Amino acid sequence: MARSFLAVEVSDLCVGKPSLRSLPATATVADAVSALKRSGEINVGVWSCNHSDSTVAGNDVVSCRCIGKICMIDVIVYLCKEENLSRPFEALQTSVLDLVPEAKGRIRHLEQNSSLLEAIDYILEGAQNLVIPIQKANQRKKHGNSSYFGATHHNGKEFCWLTQEDVVRFLLNSIRVFSPIPTLTIETLNIVDTKTLTVHYDDPASSALPLITRSHFDQTSIAVVNHDNTLIGEISPSTLSCCDETIAPAITTLSAGDLMAYIDYNGPPEDLVHLVKKRLDDRNLSAMLDLMDDCNNPSSSSSSSSDDECGYGRNGGMRRSYPGRRSEAIVCHPWNTLMAVMVQMIAHRVGYAWVVKEDYGLVGIVSYREILKQFRSIAGVSDNNKHKEEKMKMW
Repeated sequence: MARSFLAVEVSDLCVGKPSLRSLPATATVADAVSALKRSGEINVGVWSCNHSDSTVAGNDVVSCRCIGKICMIDVIVYLCKEENLSRPFEALQTSVLDLVPEAKGRIRHLEQNSSLLEAIDYILEGAQNLVIPIQKANQRKKHGNSSYFGATHHNGKEFCWLTQEDVVRFLLNSIRVFSPIPTLTIETLNIVDTKTLTVHYDDPASSALPLITRSHFDQTSIAVVNHDNTLIGEISPSTLSCCDETIAPAITTLSAGDLMAYIDYNGPPEDLVHLVKKRLDDRNLSAMLDLMDDCNNPSSSSSSSSDDECGYGRNGGMRRSYPGRRSEAIVCHPWNTLMAVMVQMIAHRVGYAWVVKEDYGLVGIVSYREILKQFRSIAGVSDNNKHKEEKMKMW
Protein backbone atom coordinates (compact mmCIF):
# COMPACT_ATOMS: atom_id res chain seq x y z
CA MET A 1 0.00 0.00 0.00
CA ALA A 2 2.83 2.38 0.90
CA ARG A 3 4.57 1.52 -2.36
CA SER A 4 1.48 2.39 -4.42
CA PHE A 5 1.06 5.62 -2.46
CA LEU A 6 4.62 6.69 -3.29
CA ALA A 7 3.81 6.11 -6.96
CA VAL A 8 1.49 9.15 -7.08
CA GLU A 9 2.55 11.86 -9.50
CA VAL A 10 4.39 14.94 -8.24
CA SER A 11 1.75 17.11 -9.93
CA ASP A 12 -0.55 16.15 -7.03
CA LEU A 13 1.83 17.98 -4.68
CA CYS A 14 1.90 21.11 -6.84
CA VAL A 15 -1.81 21.93 -6.72
CA GLY A 16 -2.23 25.55 -5.64
CA LYS A 17 1.49 26.33 -5.54
CA PRO A 18 2.44 29.72 -7.03
CA SER A 19 4.66 30.09 -10.07
CA LEU A 20 8.26 30.64 -9.11
CA ARG A 21 9.94 33.95 -9.82
CA SER A 22 13.20 33.99 -11.69
CA LEU A 23 16.24 35.98 -12.69
CA PRO A 24 18.25 35.61 -15.90
CA ALA A 25 21.82 34.42 -15.54
CA THR A 26 22.92 37.92 -16.65
CA ALA A 27 21.46 39.60 -13.53
CA THR A 28 23.50 41.18 -10.74
CA VAL A 29 23.49 40.49 -7.00
CA ALA A 30 21.59 43.77 -6.54
CA ASP A 31 18.94 42.49 -8.97
CA ALA A 32 18.59 39.38 -6.82
CA VAL A 33 18.16 41.48 -3.67
CA SER A 34 15.52 43.62 -5.35
CA ALA A 35 13.67 40.57 -6.70
CA LEU A 36 13.60 38.92 -3.28
CA LYS A 37 12.28 42.02 -1.57
CA ARG A 38 9.64 42.88 -4.12
CA SER A 39 8.39 39.33 -4.63
CA GLY A 40 8.10 38.67 -0.91
CA GLU A 41 9.45 35.15 -1.38
CA ILE A 42 12.34 33.35 0.27
CA ASN A 43 13.97 32.13 -2.95
CA VAL A 44 14.29 33.27 -6.54
CA GLY A 45 15.46 30.96 -9.31
CA VAL A 46 18.31 31.73 -11.72
CA TRP A 47 17.58 30.55 -15.25
CA SER A 48 19.79 30.04 -18.26
CA CYS A 49 18.10 30.15 -21.67
CA ASN A 50 20.04 29.37 -24.84
CA HIS A 51 18.60 30.27 -28.25
CA SER A 52 19.79 27.94 -31.01
CA ASP A 53 20.34 28.90 -34.62
CA SER A 54 17.84 26.33 -35.87
CA THR A 55 14.13 27.01 -35.95
CA VAL A 56 11.00 24.96 -35.46
CA ALA A 57 7.84 26.25 -37.14
CA GLY A 58 9.53 29.60 -37.60
CA ASN A 59 10.43 30.01 -33.91
CA ASP A 60 13.82 29.89 -32.25
CA VAL A 61 14.54 26.70 -30.35
CA VAL A 62 15.07 27.72 -26.73
CA SER A 63 16.59 25.51 -24.04
CA CYS A 64 15.69 26.88 -20.61
CA ARG A 65 16.83 25.41 -17.31
CA CYS A 66 16.92 26.56 -13.74
CA ILE A 67 20.60 26.46 -12.76
CA GLY A 68 20.26 27.58 -9.16
CA LYS A 69 18.30 29.41 -6.54
CA ILE A 70 19.22 32.51 -4.57
CA CYS A 71 17.98 33.58 -1.16
CA MET A 72 19.05 36.38 1.15
CA ILE A 73 21.44 34.08 2.99
CA ASP A 74 23.55 33.78 -0.16
CA VAL A 75 23.72 37.57 -0.39
CA ILE A 76 24.54 38.01 3.30
CA VAL A 77 27.37 35.44 3.29
CA TYR A 78 28.73 36.97 0.08
CA LEU A 79 28.85 40.45 1.61
CA CYS A 80 30.59 39.06 4.70
CA LYS A 81 33.52 37.76 2.68
CA GLU A 82 36.76 39.47 3.63
CA GLU A 83 37.25 40.93 0.16
CA ASN A 84 33.75 42.47 0.19
CA LEU A 85 33.65 44.00 3.69
CA SER A 86 35.22 47.24 2.48
CA ARG A 87 33.27 47.33 -0.81
CA PRO A 88 29.70 46.05 -0.24
CA PHE A 89 28.10 48.31 -2.86
CA GLU A 90 30.57 47.16 -5.52
CA ALA A 91 29.92 43.55 -4.50
CA LEU A 92 26.19 44.09 -5.07
CA GLN A 93 26.92 44.96 -8.71
CA THR A 94 28.74 41.70 -9.46
CA SER A 95 27.17 38.78 -11.32
CA VAL A 96 24.44 36.79 -9.61
CA LEU A 97 26.27 33.68 -10.79
CA ASP A 98 28.85 34.42 -8.06
CA LEU A 99 26.12 33.40 -5.59
CA VAL A 100 25.04 30.19 -7.33
CA PRO A 101 26.64 27.18 -5.57
CA GLU A 102 28.73 24.91 -7.74
CA ALA A 103 27.30 21.76 -6.15
CA LYS A 104 25.83 19.54 -8.86
CA GLY A 105 22.34 18.16 -8.49
CA ARG A 106 21.13 20.85 -6.09
CA ILE A 107 18.35 21.78 -8.54
CA ARG A 108 16.61 19.02 -10.49
CA HIS A 109 13.93 19.25 -13.18
CA LEU A 110 11.09 16.73 -13.07
CA GLU A 111 8.09 16.17 -15.29
CA GLN A 112 4.56 16.43 -13.93
CA ASN A 113 4.03 12.69 -14.22
CA SER A 114 7.18 11.81 -12.26
CA SER A 115 6.45 9.75 -9.16
CA LEU A 116 6.71 10.88 -5.56
CA LEU A 117 9.19 8.06 -5.02
CA GLU A 118 11.41 9.49 -7.76
CA ALA A 119 11.22 12.92 -6.14
CA ILE A 120 12.24 11.48 -2.75
CA ASP A 121 15.19 9.68 -4.37
CA TYR A 122 16.43 12.94 -5.89
CA ILE A 123 16.12 14.68 -2.50
CA LEU A 124 18.10 11.93 -0.79
CA GLU A 125 20.75 12.28 -3.49
CA GLY A 126 21.18 15.94 -2.52
CA ALA A 127 18.59 17.90 -4.49
CA GLN A 128 17.28 20.82 -2.43
CA ASN A 129 14.59 21.92 -4.83
CA LEU A 130 12.75 20.16 -7.61
CA VAL A 131 11.48 22.26 -10.52
CA ILE A 132 8.09 21.08 -11.79
CA PRO A 133 6.11 22.46 -14.77
CA ILE A 134 2.62 23.37 -13.55
CA GLN A 135 0.66 25.09 -16.33
CA LYS A 136 0.81 26.52 -19.81
CA ALA A 137 1.66 30.21 -19.77
CA ASN A 138 -1.19 31.07 -22.14
CA GLN A 139 -3.66 29.84 -19.51
CA ARG A 140 -2.53 32.54 -17.12
CA LYS A 141 -1.83 36.25 -17.23
CA LYS A 142 1.49 36.76 -18.96
CA HIS A 143 4.23 38.82 -17.40
CA GLY A 144 6.96 38.32 -19.98
CA ASN A 145 9.57 35.65 -20.51
CA SER A 146 12.09 36.79 -17.89
CA SER A 147 10.23 38.92 -15.40
CA TYR A 148 12.19 39.65 -12.23
CA PHE A 149 9.06 40.01 -10.12
CA GLY A 150 6.25 38.18 -11.96
CA ALA A 151 5.55 34.60 -12.89
CA THR A 152 8.26 33.05 -15.04
CA HIS A 153 7.42 31.56 -18.43
CA HIS A 154 9.89 29.33 -20.27
CA ASN A 155 9.02 27.54 -23.49
CA GLY A 156 5.35 28.34 -22.87
CA LYS A 157 5.34 26.82 -19.37
CA GLU A 158 5.29 28.00 -15.79
CA PHE A 159 7.12 26.22 -13.00
CA CYS A 160 7.01 25.83 -9.25
CA TRP A 161 9.41 24.67 -6.56
CA LEU A 162 8.80 21.36 -4.83
CA THR A 163 10.59 21.35 -1.48
CA GLN A 164 11.33 18.83 1.27
CA GLU A 165 8.61 20.47 3.35
CA ASP A 166 6.06 19.95 0.56
CA VAL A 167 6.87 16.24 0.43
CA VAL A 168 6.81 15.73 4.21
CA ARG A 169 3.53 17.66 4.51
CA PHE A 170 2.00 15.43 1.80
CA LEU A 171 3.19 12.29 3.59
CA LEU A 172 1.82 13.54 6.91
CA ASN A 173 -1.64 13.91 5.38
CA SER A 174 -1.65 10.15 4.65
CA ILE A 175 0.43 8.99 7.59
CA ARG A 176 -1.65 5.84 8.26
CA VAL A 177 -0.33 4.31 5.05
CA PHE A 178 3.09 4.03 6.68
CA SER A 179 2.07 2.42 9.98
CA PRO A 180 3.70 1.56 12.36
CA ILE A 181 6.73 3.80 11.65
CA PRO A 182 5.02 7.11 12.64
CA THR A 183 4.25 5.76 16.13
CA LEU A 184 7.85 4.78 16.89
CA THR A 185 10.17 7.13 18.75
CA ILE A 186 12.90 8.98 16.91
CA GLU A 187 15.41 7.24 19.17
CA THR A 188 14.06 3.82 18.21
CA LEU A 189 14.21 4.74 14.52
CA ASN A 190 17.82 5.90 14.99
CA ILE A 191 17.29 9.12 13.01
CA VAL A 192 18.93 11.51 15.48
CA ASP A 193 22.11 12.96 13.97
CA THR A 194 24.58 13.65 16.78
CA LYS A 195 27.04 15.47 14.49
CA THR A 196 25.51 18.90 14.92
CA LEU A 197 26.76 22.31 13.82
CA THR A 198 27.41 24.32 16.98
CA VAL A 199 28.89 27.64 18.03
CA HIS A 200 29.42 28.94 21.57
CA TYR A 201 27.41 31.89 22.82
CA ASP A 202 30.48 34.14 23.19
CA ASP A 203 32.12 33.17 19.90
CA PRO A 204 32.25 35.79 17.12
CA ALA A 205 29.24 35.42 14.84
CA SER A 206 31.62 35.68 11.88
CA SER A 207 33.18 32.36 12.94
CA ALA A 208 29.82 30.75 12.12
CA LEU A 209 29.86 31.88 8.47
CA PRO A 210 31.14 28.52 7.12
CA LEU A 211 28.50 26.80 9.28
CA ILE A 212 25.78 29.11 7.96
CA THR A 213 26.69 28.10 4.41
CA ARG A 214 26.71 24.41 5.30
CA SER A 215 23.48 24.50 7.32
CA HIS A 216 21.78 26.38 4.48
CA PHE A 217 22.89 23.71 2.04
CA ASP A 218 21.83 20.87 4.38
CA GLN A 219 18.60 22.70 5.34
CA THR A 220 19.38 22.43 9.06
CA SER A 221 20.63 25.05 11.53
CA ILE A 222 23.44 26.09 13.89
CA ALA A 223 23.03 25.45 17.62
CA VAL A 224 24.20 28.18 19.99
CA VAL A 225 25.38 26.47 23.18
CA ASN A 226 27.12 27.36 26.41
CA HIS A 227 30.26 25.62 27.66
CA ASP A 228 28.41 22.60 29.09
CA ASN A 229 26.69 22.00 25.73
CA THR A 230 23.31 23.29 26.87
CA LEU A 231 21.22 24.57 23.98
CA ILE A 232 20.59 28.33 24.31
CA GLY A 233 19.24 29.18 20.88
CA GLU A 234 20.16 28.95 17.23
CA ILE A 235 21.39 30.87 14.22
CA SER A 236 18.90 29.63 11.69
CA PRO A 237 19.06 29.97 7.89
CA SER A 238 15.25 30.20 7.88
CA THR A 239 15.47 33.28 10.12
CA LEU A 240 18.40 34.86 8.26
CA SER A 241 16.58 34.41 4.96
CA CYS A 242 13.89 36.77 6.28
CA CYS A 243 16.47 39.50 6.97
CA ASP A 244 17.83 42.00 4.48
CA GLU A 245 21.41 42.61 3.38
CA THR A 246 22.08 45.04 6.23
CA ILE A 247 22.38 42.10 8.63
CA ALA A 248 25.90 41.51 7.22
CA PRO A 249 27.51 44.25 9.40
CA ALA A 250 25.97 42.63 12.51
CA ILE A 251 27.43 39.22 11.62
CA THR A 252 30.78 40.88 11.04
CA THR A 253 30.93 42.58 14.44
CA LEU A 254 28.74 40.81 17.02
CA SER A 255 29.04 37.64 19.04
CA ALA A 256 26.80 34.66 18.27
CA GLY A 257 24.68 35.43 21.35
CA ASP A 258 24.24 39.10 20.45
CA LEU A 259 23.38 38.16 16.86
CA MET A 260 20.44 36.06 18.13
CA ALA A 261 19.05 39.15 19.87
CA TYR A 262 19.75 41.32 16.82
CA ILE A 263 17.68 39.22 14.44
CA ASP A 264 14.63 38.76 16.63
CA TYR A 265 11.62 39.89 14.66
CA ASN A 266 10.83 43.04 16.63
CA GLY A 267 13.99 44.58 15.22
CA PRO A 268 17.44 44.87 16.82
CA PRO A 269 17.84 46.71 20.17
CA GLU A 270 19.25 50.23 19.88
CA ASP A 271 22.26 49.36 22.05
CA LEU A 272 23.27 46.59 19.65
CA VAL A 273 22.79 48.88 16.64
CA HIS A 274 25.13 51.42 18.24
CA LEU A 275 27.60 48.66 19.12
CA VAL A 276 27.70 47.43 15.52
CA LYS A 277 28.27 50.95 14.22
CA LYS A 278 31.02 51.62 16.74
CA ARG A 279 32.87 48.42 15.85
CA LEU A 280 32.54 49.11 12.15
CA ASP A 281 33.97 52.58 12.74
CA ASP A 282 36.84 51.11 14.79
CA ARG A 283 37.67 48.80 11.89
CA ASN A 284 37.38 51.59 9.29
CA LEU A 285 34.56 49.79 7.49
CA SER A 286 32.82 52.99 6.46
CA ALA A 287 31.13 51.36 3.47
CA MET A 288 29.43 48.85 5.79
CA LEU A 289 28.21 51.81 7.86
CA ASP A 290 26.77 53.31 4.69
CA LEU A 291 25.06 50.00 3.93
CA MET A 292 23.36 50.10 7.33
CA ASP A 293 22.24 53.69 6.88
CA ASP A 294 21.15 53.34 3.25
CA CYS A 295 17.77 51.78 4.05
CA ASN A 296 17.06 54.35 6.73
CA ASN A 297 17.74 57.46 4.69
CA PRO A 298 14.44 58.75 3.23
CA SER A 299 16.30 61.02 0.82
CA SER A 300 18.25 58.12 -0.66
CA SER A 301 17.92 58.00 -4.40
CA SER A 302 18.32 54.24 -4.53
CA SER A 303 15.32 52.05 -5.17
CA SER A 304 15.90 50.34 -1.83
CA SER A 305 14.92 53.34 0.29
CA SER A 306 11.28 52.37 0.72
CA ASP A 307 9.86 50.37 3.60
CA ASP A 308 8.95 47.54 1.24
CA GLU A 309 12.52 47.30 0.05
CA CYS A 310 14.27 47.62 3.38
CA GLY A 311 11.92 45.81 5.74
CA TYR A 312 10.54 47.19 8.95
CA GLY A 313 13.44 46.59 11.33
CA ARG A 314 15.91 49.26 12.33
CA ASN A 315 19.21 48.85 10.49
CA GLY A 316 18.63 45.28 9.52
CA GLY A 317 15.39 43.86 10.85
CA MET A 318 13.09 41.36 9.27
CA ARG A 319 11.64 42.05 5.84
CA ARG A 320 8.01 43.10 5.84
CA SER A 321 6.79 40.25 3.64
CA TYR A 322 8.00 37.57 6.03
CA PRO A 323 7.37 38.09 9.76
CA GLY A 324 10.22 35.74 10.53
CA ARG A 325 10.80 33.67 13.65
CA ARG A 326 12.73 34.31 16.81
CA SER A 327 16.09 32.66 17.41
CA GLU A 328 14.42 30.42 20.00
CA ALA A 329 15.12 26.87 18.89
CA ILE A 330 12.45 24.28 18.10
CA VAL A 331 13.18 21.25 20.29
CA CYS A 332 11.99 17.70 20.87
CA HIS A 333 13.13 14.74 22.97
CA PRO A 334 14.47 11.28 22.08
CA TRP A 335 11.28 9.65 23.36
CA ASN A 336 8.97 11.69 21.10
CA THR A 337 7.30 9.81 18.26
CA LEU A 338 8.16 10.45 14.65
CA MET A 339 4.66 11.73 13.95
CA ALA A 340 4.81 14.21 16.85
CA VAL A 341 8.12 15.58 15.59
CA MET A 342 6.82 15.85 12.03
CA VAL A 343 3.76 17.82 13.19
CA GLN A 344 5.99 20.15 15.20
CA MET A 345 8.33 20.80 12.28
CA ILE A 346 5.46 21.46 9.86
CA ALA A 347 3.73 23.78 12.35
CA HIS A 348 6.86 25.90 12.80
CA ARG A 349 7.86 25.79 9.11
CA VAL A 350 11.33 24.40 9.79
CA GLY A 351 13.11 21.44 8.25
CA TYR A 352 14.63 20.19 11.50
CA ALA A 353 14.16 19.94 15.25
CA TRP A 354 16.85 19.96 17.93
CA VAL A 355 16.86 16.87 20.15
CA VAL A 356 17.58 17.70 23.80
CA LYS A 357 17.53 16.07 27.22
CA GLU A 358 15.22 17.29 29.99
CA ASP A 359 17.88 19.80 31.09
CA TYR A 360 18.25 21.06 27.49
CA GLY A 361 21.57 19.32 27.02
CA LEU A 362 22.03 18.97 23.27
CA VAL A 363 21.70 15.40 21.95
CA GLY A 364 21.47 15.99 18.20
CA ILE A 365 19.15 17.04 15.41
CA VAL A 366 16.37 15.46 13.35
CA SER A 367 15.93 16.68 9.77
CA TYR A 368 13.45 16.20 6.95
CA ARG A 369 16.13 14.29 5.09
CA GLU A 370 16.36 11.60 7.79
CA ILE A 371 12.58 11.41 7.99
CA LEU A 372 12.28 10.93 4.24
CA LYS A 373 14.84 8.12 4.45
CA GLN A 374 12.46 6.27 6.77
CA PHE A 375 9.53 6.54 4.37
CA ARG A 376 11.77 5.61 1.44
CA SER A 377 12.92 2.48 3.30
CA ILE A 378 9.34 1.19 3.29
CA ALA A 379 9.32 1.29 -0.49
CA GLY A 380 12.67 -0.49 -0.45
CA VAL A 381 11.22 -3.27 1.69
CA SER A 382 8.30 -3.55 -0.72
CA ASP A 383 10.72 -3.88 -3.62
CA ASN A 384 12.62 -6.66 -1.82
CA ASN A 385 9.43 -8.55 -0.97
CA LYS A 386 8.23 -8.26 -4.55
CA HIS A 387 11.56 -9.60 -5.78
CA LYS A 388 11.34 -12.57 -3.39
CA GLU A 389 7.79 -13.37 -4.50
CA GLU A 390 8.84 -13.34 -8.14
CA LYS A 391 11.79 -15.60 -7.35
CA MET A 392 9.53 -18.08 -5.52
CA LYS A 393 7.19 -18.22 -8.53
CA MET A 394 10.14 -19.14 -10.74
CA TRP A 395 10.89 -22.10 -8.50
